Amino acid sequence: MSDSNLQVLIDGELFPEKDAKISVFDHGLLYGDGVFEGIRFYNGRVFKLDEHIDRIFDSAKAIHLKINVSHAEMCQAVINTIKANQLTDGYVRLVVTRGTGGLGLSPYRCEKESVIVIASKITLYPEEDYRNGLKLVTCSTRRPPHDALSPAVKSLNYLSNVMAKVEALAAGAEEGVMLNQQGLVAECTGDNIFLVKNGQISTPPVSAGMLDGITRRVAIDLARDLGHTLIERDISRYDLYTADEVFLTGTAAEVIPVRIYDEREIGNGKPGPVTKQLMQEFRKMVESSGTSIY
Repeated sequence: MSDSNLQVLIDGELFPEKDAKISVFDHGLLYGDGVFEGIRFYNGRVFKLDEHIDRIFDSAKAIHLKINVSHAEMCQAVINTIKANQLTDGYVRLVVTRGTGGLGLSPYRCEKESVIVIASKITLYPEEDYRNGLKLVTCSTRRPPHDALSPAVKSLNYLSNVMAKVEALAAGAEEGVMLNQQGLVAECTGDNIFLVKNGQISTPPVSAGMLDGITRRVAIDLARDLGHTLIERDISRYDLYTADEVFLTGTAAEVIPVRIYDEREIGNGKPGPVTKQLMQEFRKMVESSGTSIY
């Protein structure tokens, strides 16, 4: 979303969108060398801010990228950027790049990391998809294995997810299911995935090769607090085809139902009771909890 009045924070300084620039020698641009977080805020509160900041520091540490600001300063940078844009509801993209360096791969030629905060509005899916459910297809692009780049790292190198998204859109679907190297379900291109069968909720384990989403964790806790049985287990495409309900979770997507997967109707083709209950409870939670902005 472009807004001529948008203020972007770069290394502690606010710039109008048209003046918000990074160097062409930034290794985040040249090599995808950096990490990021997507963060939502609702009703003047940032949802799960500490958890998102914890994860970006963990991602940075995993790729040997030192962030020279504190956890508290990073939280404040997010809040300050939202305030500068006078927003109460929206989405933050927090990016930490390796910084400016030479044209070689070595990260040690980058003198200092760059911290970028963008606060704006976002609508990932139209409202009718939350009422009726998404269409999903299986993508041939696999999730990278743990010995390539840990799926726990939310890195700027998102090309495999982008290519999988291209496949899904080309097939007329809104989202694509990505498998791991064993052919089991890992996650979607930008969301985690759950199924309901005979009253039991299942989701792939972190070891399946996917990001341990913060909204995923919230959904797990909510489901258990509501009295549902929820297990983390290996999930195949067959399990999704024969599920009573399927839903996705993600910071931008929130909780959203699935109606069709690989041309198989999920359940009766409509959002099921468990999914609708979790959507409702999630909405209540985000509207009433989080770090106050103002």
